[in-house]
Amino acid sequence: MQNLTYLAVFEPSTDGSYSIYFPDLPGCISVGNNLEEAARMAAEAASLHVYSMECDNEEIPTPSVNLSKEDTEGNVVMPVTIHPDLFRMKKDNERIKTNITLPAWLKRIAEEQKVNYSRLLETALIDYLQIPMSGRQ
Repeated sequence: MQNLTYLAVFEPSTDGSYSIYFPDLPGCISVGNNLEEAARMAAEAASLHVYSMECDNEEIPTPSVNLSKEDTEGNVVMPVTIHPDLFRMKKDNERIKTNITLPAWLKRIAEEQKVNYSRLLETALIDYLQIPMSGRQ
């Protein structure tokens, strides 16, 4: 998927923080303690929102170029570019914790042999599921 640039609306607060929303991405909101942090948080929120929409097979909204006066008046409007392919690769390759249950005797022997459970389980699952080299992330 190509990079996407959405317009983000930054609503300033009296304490210097900013609330952020994207008119094109309903439900996508964030906050930052200052404008610089808010811009980073906006990119993260939009990336995660689009990633979640992809996972749910939802149609990704086309970015619009115009905002209503209600969105712009008294607020800071900034384009935020996201990179869905890079974000998806990052999320899909995150390591997650998974618990397993083993007989005590097997765990003892594995620990004596200094077995790396994560590496072993990953390799075993790839082999068991017959995932080809080209299908690996």
